[in-house]
Formats: sequence, C-alpha cells, structure tokens
Amino acid sequence: MRILVTGATGFVGQHLIKELLTTDHAITITTSKEEKIKNFNFYSKVSIAVIDLDNINTSINYFEFANKPDLVIHLAWQGLPNYQQLFHFEKNLNQHYIFLKNLIENGLKDLAVTGTCFEYGLAEGCLSEDIITDPKNTYALAKDTLRKFLEQLQTKQSFQLKWIRLFYMYGSGQNPNSLLSQLEKSLDNGDTIFNMSGGEQERDYLPVEKVGQYIKAIALQNKINGIINCCSGKPLKIIDLVEDFMKKKNEKIHLNKGHYPYPQDEPMSFWGDDTKLKKILEDE
Repeated sequence: MRILVTGATGFVGQHLIKELLTTDHAITITTSKEEKIKNFNFYSKVSIAVIDLDNINTSINYFEFANKPDLVIHLAWQGLPNYQQLFHFEKNLNQHYIFLKNLIENGLKDLAVTGTCFEYGLAEGCLSEDIITDPKNTYALAKDTLRKFLEQLQTKQSFQLKWIRLFYMYGSGQNPNSLLSQLEKSLDNGDTIFNMSGGEQERDYLPVEKVGQYIKAIALQNKINGIINCCSGKPLKIIDLVEDFMKKKNEKIHLNKGHYPYPQDEPMSFWGDDTKLKKILEDE
C-alpha cells in the first residue's frame, strides 16, 4: 500500500511515521521545503512530496503528484496552539479542504483526518462520537467545518473517511508551552514553586507514542469509519497527571495550586468514549 502523510514532522506525526515504518507499506510525506526534514531520522526511509499547504494550486493534480496514494493520513494544520486565531477559519480551512478535495476528485479512495476533542465544545462527562458538536474556539470550528465539508463531498464522491478526534497528549516533542513541558522546565531550572490551576479538571490523556499507534490502527482499517475518538476512555485529574510526572522523574516542587483560574472556554470534566477505538484495536 502507498500511504501519504501530511504533518509528518509535527508532535504527533513523528510518532506516527515511526509506527508506519514498522509495516511494509511505502510511505510518502509532504513538506513545503525538503531541506526542513533532512535532519529527521526517517528522512532516508520515506519518499518526499513537496507540497505547500499554505498555497494550494488547483491546476496541480496532487493525487498523481504524490504517486497515487491508496491512503492519505492528514495530520497537518498550521498555527497551533493559537486556538483562537481567525486564520484557522479564514485560511487553513479553505486551503486544507481544496487540497483534500483535489486528492479525492483525482482518485483518492481512503482518507483519515485528525480532528480535535474541542469540537465537542462545553459538553461534560464521557463524550461519544454521536454527540452534536458545538465548538467554542476558532480552531475547533474550522476543524468541525472541514469534517462537515468532507461529509458533504461524500455525497458526490465515493471515498472512505475516518475522522480521528484527538484528545490530550503528552510526551517527547510536545509544545514548550504545554503544562508538562513548563513543569519539566521548572524542575530543570531548580525552581521551588510551580504555579498552576487548582488541578481538579478532568481530561483524557494519552502518551503521544500511544496516539501514534492508535492513528495507525484506525487509518489502516476500513470496518469502522466516520468519527472515531482517539483517547484513553478514562478521566484523569490534572493534579494527578502532574504528581505522577514528578514521581516518575523522582523530583519535587511546591505546587502553587489555584494561582491560575480554571479556563472558562473548557468544561471542567470530560473524556472520550473509546468503544469504537477498542473494537478497532481488538480486530488488529
């Protein structure tokens, strides 16, 4: 099988490529400039398609240009983690839809795209894929709209769509502004105090290595399509995540809980329903 992956050099993408390279499939990745990826350890093991997702050219047949992939796994999305910026809706949405539509109209039959748990909006508790979405930030609105565009495209074109809704992730390569990255920096600096919220929020967390495994499993099958939560299926308090992280590092720091208020644009407690995911993993 020929697989095209966008966003291969990102936080999730690097771990997905590592997983895909354990298979016998031929992997092609997109990049706006090949020089950007020459230092990645997978560079010599994949083919390269130079495609600038900021400047999609509709006169190009991207399906042929990328050597007619049997499957596309679309992870790319510019400008994260600036979730409230209008460019998600004003630019990214249009460019990504045009690119994916171009692939599909020229022959692509199998597409997997990563979405976000933020599509659920302020819904609380265990979130199943059939909940009506109600995104509260611009990034989630753009992602949710892209999914709806692709679902409408399915009424005109025949292709499989797996919409992989990502929840919270941590691990090697995560954004330096993420909670655990900031905590690790404070520990490395020898700080005595770490400012945080009250820590009672419940979220659904997975190590990014596991996310890479799950995306591979979801993308390579076609028994279950549509929206699929990529999650642990379990709520975890942020304070427990932080304390477990320090325990594993055998480090201590005073946690100044309550320094930051709880965010108003996120529910206090939510996690993913992993029923569909479990079925996919059982059938691997």
